[in-house]
Amino acid sequence: MTSSHSNTRLSPETILIAVAWPYANGHLHAGQIAGAYLPADIYARYHRMLGNHTLMVSGSDSHGTPVTVRAESEGTTPTEVFERFHESFLDTFNRFGISFDLFTTTDTENHAKVTQDIFLTLLERGYLYEAEQTLLYDPQADRFLPDRYVEGTCPHCEYTQARGDQCDDCGRTLDAFELINPRSKLSAASPVPKTTKHHFIKLSAFNDSLTEWVTQQTHWRPAVRNFTLGMLREGLHDRAITRDIDWGISVPLDGYENKRIYVWFEAVIGYLSATKEWAQIEGRPDDWKNWWQNSESRIIYFQGKDNVPFHTLIWPAMLMGYGDLNLPYDVPANQYVTISGSKASTSGNWAIWMPDYLDRYDPDPLRYALTVLMPETSDSDFSWSEYVRRNNDELVARWGNLVNRVLTITRRNFEGRTPATPSSLSQESETLLRRVDDAFEIVGEQINEVQLRRALASTMEIAQGTNQYLEERAPWSAVKNDPEHAGETLHTAINAISGITTLLQPFLPFTCAAAWDFLGHSGEVQEAGWGRTPVAGETLLPEPSPLFRKLDDSIVEEEEAALGT
Repeated sequence: MTSSHSNTRLSPETILIAVAWPYANGHLHAGQIAGAYLPADIYARYHRMLGNHTLMVSGSDSHGTPVTVRAESEGTTPTEVFERFHESFLDTFNRFGISFDLFTTTDTENHAKVTQDIFLTLLERGYLYEAEQTLLYDPQADRFLPDRYVEGTCPHCEYTQARGDQCDDCGRTLDAFELINPRSKLSAASPVPKTTKHHFIKLSAFNDSLTEWVTQQTHWRPAVRNFTLGMLREGLHDRAITRDIDWGISVPLDGYENKRIYVWFEAVIGYLSATKEWAQIEGRPDDWKNWWQNSESRIIYFQGKDNVPFHTLIWPAMLMGYGDLNLPYDVPANQYVTISGSKASTSGNWAIWMPDYLDRYDPDPLRYALTVLMPETSDSDFSWSEYVRRNNDELVARWGNLVNRVLTITRRNFEGRTPATPSSLSQESETLLRRVDDAFEIVGEQINEVQLRRALASTMEIAQGTNQYLEERAPWSAVKNDPEHAGETLHTAINAISGITTLLQPFLPFTCAAAWDFLGHSGEVQEAGWGRTPVAGETLLPEPSPLFRKLDDSIVEEEEAALGT
């Protein structure tokens, strides 16, 4: 029985996985994890197993106005707020198995330097210009209001809690002046217009080249491509990239000492600055060029749908203007995950907060539940009742029980070892192993196309097929009167489980590491490559323990009662 490595390419690909930068103003919740971080991690783990040059980077968005809003409400500093939540993010990613190569912050000297270089280069090339701008000013607080300090009614969908930069309901980017009945978040006063000078990026200059480029991206998700082309048909407007605020990256120009570079402009530069920072840390400072200046490399941006225009229009325009840097290959943005029928709300405490979840439950069942309902094409809903059902019926009964019973029966009847390798296999045994081996190509292609729900479903079907194979051959009975038949069955089942463990590793890294050890393998499943690793006859099998805990239905009521309180 040989390992299937048909999916391995002749030469490794170079892949940068660029993941959304969360505002460091609150703990992460399950909706954010499903939107960007879990899909990125599954994709990264798969490509690492294939042997591709894979780098996954992101960081805390330290300069977003949500950070200053929280600091003011707490009577503390933006630095204290972002550092606290940056630590929380690192802890969540570690405990949930989100395997960043570097998760940094935008508050580094390196990031400021890279941002100011792009600013000055765009200015020099004529893509930035200074102009007077009329902004909203809070007469009570006596200060200009950044967009996020203004709330009002969206002119497009009439959502009453729209922010001055974007409507979270319809996803459109906004100008604060478009809001109906605007109000200041600082004082609730009605803001008044007042003029100030700022630098603008000439987005309008890129409309035609962006249209030509986006039209060619036929592999993008239809929702992402259509939304982007729709905005280009309406025509891009120039946008201010500096603002009146004292928190953020300083503008490298005289007369701009009291202004900062706009967070939406500098945060997207983080993908480039983080790659440069990683290369510096590794002691190979030019390695960033492998991803950003190599025409063969692919950069994939994992985002929620509210971030689409920044990654399909604004950042590509900045890259075009700067020159000699790779444009995005794909932006597989996810829709939203609602919680028990309602949109996640930080202020309403209607969310599954990751630190709370990880204090009480294991990571893999939530990784599984969120992948099964990954909002790849439309919004999807998480409920605790479905979480418990999937944990108990699919993880415990279908997969965990398969591993446990095969290994337990084998150890009990074959002196704690894998049965001897059969001299020949029956047709049903060959069919099962061929099905497992063929799955590496199928599942690999689905992960590569970021169809993660399908990839997980395809893998779980193989687990179900292995259960059916066991039911039909009943080795627990055969072991008494036909030990050779039972030995072939269990040897085959153990080898099928070995393949399924590798297939599931990107999705369920913690329990797959345990299953890998139970199979008597040495080393780590992640290092074994993308293919079935055979388990030889006579392999010593450690005593297995359950991979998953059965959950009591009572937790559904407990958890749902805690929502919104």
